[in-house]
Amino acid sequence: MSMLSFEEKYRVRGGTLIGGDLFDFWVGPFYVGFFGITSAFFALLGTVFIFYGIATGPTWNIWQINIAPPDLSYGLGFAPIDEGGLWQLITICAIGAFVSWALRQAEISRKLGMNYHVPIAFGFAILAYVSLVVIRPVLMGAWGHGFPYGIMSHLDWVSNTGYQYLHFHYNPAHIIAVTFFFTTVLALGLHGGAILSAVNPHQKGDTVKTAYHENSFFRDTIMYSIGSLGIHRLGLFLALNAGFWSAVCIIISGPFWTRGWPEWYDWWLSLPIWS
Repeated sequence: MSMLSFEEKYRVRGGTLIGGDLFDFWVGPFYVGFFGITSAFFALLGTVFIFYGIATGPTWNIWQINIAPPDLSYGLGFAPIDEGGLWQLITICAIGAFVSWALRQAEISRKLGMNYHVPIAFGFAILAYVSLVVIRPVLMGAWGHGFPYGIMSHLDWVSNTGYQYLHFHYNPAHIIAVTFFFTTVLALGLHGGAILSAVNPHQKGDTVKTAYHENSFFRDTIMYSIGSLGIHRLGLFLALNAGFWSAVCIIISGPFWTRGWPEWYDWWLSLPIWS
């Protein structure tokens, strides 16, 4: 059964959050909906602002393009277009597009009769972005603490922010986030490897293996198999934690901790067991 014929079963009216039947239709295999319209609107408008910033900037070199946030002197107020206001408009459009896309995913989930784990998972990615350009700048009192839009300028911002706290990789939340990122890759890499080894026959004429063989392999290898459903739940858990702790690690840097992160571990040396 082709994917399109399968989707026809779910192309029913209803399940919309806003707009009712007005935008409740598909364009080819893509569901539109009210939030599909707002996603396209904010994405296109933000792209126009980006190209405007490039056109009025000093270079078209994709590596050197830089749309910077307002100067710290503007605080949390609106800045002129050519002094950071463009960055503010692009940020508004980005958040509008991301949130609209998540709500569109929620509408699709309602149509499919499934839970909201897909839009919730995307919400964690949105949180990671919003923590950088909204939450942390608001807590520190100026939009200028947000990161610039550009390739090299963004990397410079990451490097400079890390040096502000001496060794950013000593940030405990950063350590947790990186651990979850790496573990996500490991777990789903093992899962993908098991799937490919089961599906791909070793020689022509071999029977394609099933989940039973995959479970048997991991039980023989590490004495335990989490199962075909369990590995996806584990992957979701690991990935959501990676996004969550990456948001936490930057939010606490500045608003709640201003010294070098190696100093945070002084609590260990201050334990009474050492005296």
